[in-house]
Amino acid sequence: MTQTYAIGIDIGGTNTDIGLVRSDGKCIAHKILSTQTYSDAELYTDDIVSAIQNLLKENEISHIEGIGIGAPNGNYYTGTIDDAPNLPFSGKIFLKDLISKKIDTKVVVTNDANAAAYGEKIYGGAKDLNDFILITLGTGVGSGIVVNGQLVYGHDGCAGELGHATLYPGGRMCSCGRRGCLEQYTSARGIVQTYCELCKDDGITPPEKITCKEITERADSGELLAQKTWKLTAEHLGIALANAVTFSSPKAIFLMGGPVKAGHWLLDPLKVAFNENILSIFKGKTEILVSKLPENDVAILGAAALIQ
Repeated sequence: MTQTYAIGIDIGGTNTDIGLVRSDGKCIAHKILSTQTYSDAELYTDDIVSAIQNLLKENEISHIEGIGIGAPNGNYYTGTIDDAPNLPFSGKIFLKDLISKKIDTKVVVTNDANAAAYGEKIYGGAKDLNDFILITLGTGVGSGIVVNGQLVYGHDGCAGELGHATLYPGGRMCSCGRRGCLEQYTSARGIVQTYCELCKDDGITPPEKITCKEITERADSGELLAQKTWKLTAEHLGIALANAVTFSSPKAIFLMGGPVKAGHWLLDPLKVAFNENILSIFKGKTEILVSKLPENDVAILGAAALIQ
């Protein structure tokens, strides 16, 4: 069988990962741009195009089927990024048009978590599932929702923003301009904020810089504040996931992203909180699972698959 190729792009708040994907689902080469170094969207897309051209030249690929892009607030219907709070560019970015002007191929844009969910469906643990949710925990919190085998886009292409569902009214200020969003409690930044707040409550000066990985290492070493941080994070997420089940009744909820590497510190109390908060008619029907795809490739694979 002749292999074909596509480009998959995962636009994150920190980095933009550009992958050359073979039709058998293998990402054979990458280029990475630092998203935060750009304030001009046109310069940013120029560098994306240059990275794509270099990937093709270096791998001696003369033809691609298209370019699939997963981006925060990426709109499948319009091909735009709409006011993404975690990106350095403001307003509506006409991403599809900007790239199509420079590369003559099919270009598809969607929400980054939707792309990851599609990757999980095509290549990962959701191959045999028609109803599932994928939650991405990272710089922000994203969600891709699949119902009856189809990604949920809504009438305007913006459906599935569980990270910006209000968890605690009047709570922490979110970059989206609202308060108490799930993202502010279960993203990497939110988890660090929880840890620092617990330190202050205990009369301890919080570290100037700390990461989720370091919080996990402290939990492993027996630090109670770190362990409590993960327990609180799990409780926040468990409530949100229990609420999500009520509107789509998924067979499974997949988790991916850096904070998931906390392992049992997050997952064990998460399952407890989820079961404590879920509506009785749904008890025992939905599994919480970790994505089976390589974290660095899932969104790229899903984005590339969109152009099929």
